[in-house]
Amino acid sequence: MPVGLCTRSSRSICCGCPGRTRPLGRIGGAGPRGSPCYKVRETSEAIVGAITGSLADPRTLLLGRYDTEGRFRYVGRTPTLAQAAGAAVAGLLAAGRRGHPWTRWSFSAGWGSREKLTVTLVEPELVVEVGVDVARDASGRWRHPARRHRARPDLSPTDIAPL
Repeated sequence: MPVGLCTRSSRSICCGCPGRTRPLGRIGGAGPRGSPCYKVRETSEAIVGAITGSLADPRTLLLGRYDTEGRFRYVGRTPTLAQAAGAAVAGLLAAGRRGHPWTRWSFSAGWGSREKLTVTLVEPELVVEVGVDVARDASGRWRHPARRHRARPDLSPTDIAPL
């Protein structure tokens, strides 16, 4: 798994950040506790269920996965896409049809925010590969934004392992 140096200050074992590790037996180095900790990231696939922006110019992707009972669950979103990345995805998206699993859902603009995102529902057909921090909340959502790596038009939503 790729790792990167955690930038948070240490508060408990390895700064108390879920998904962060410290090399075993390491003494000395940066941080108040003496050794650095590392943020662990992995790649995963997710299904685009909604976007911010327009179909012609998506700004962020709202991602989901199906659970074992067949329900389409929200798992996270990407940070703002670069213009080229948005353009690459735009041609692969289709407007959401009647009966979309997220109809009448509202999405928060961020943790602890009361501001709601304005989203455009899209058909949950496009699979994307994303880089995610291994930290997840109790419902399986990624606690940090998912970095878009690439679209995976070669995969269908049924190819993705359920939550």
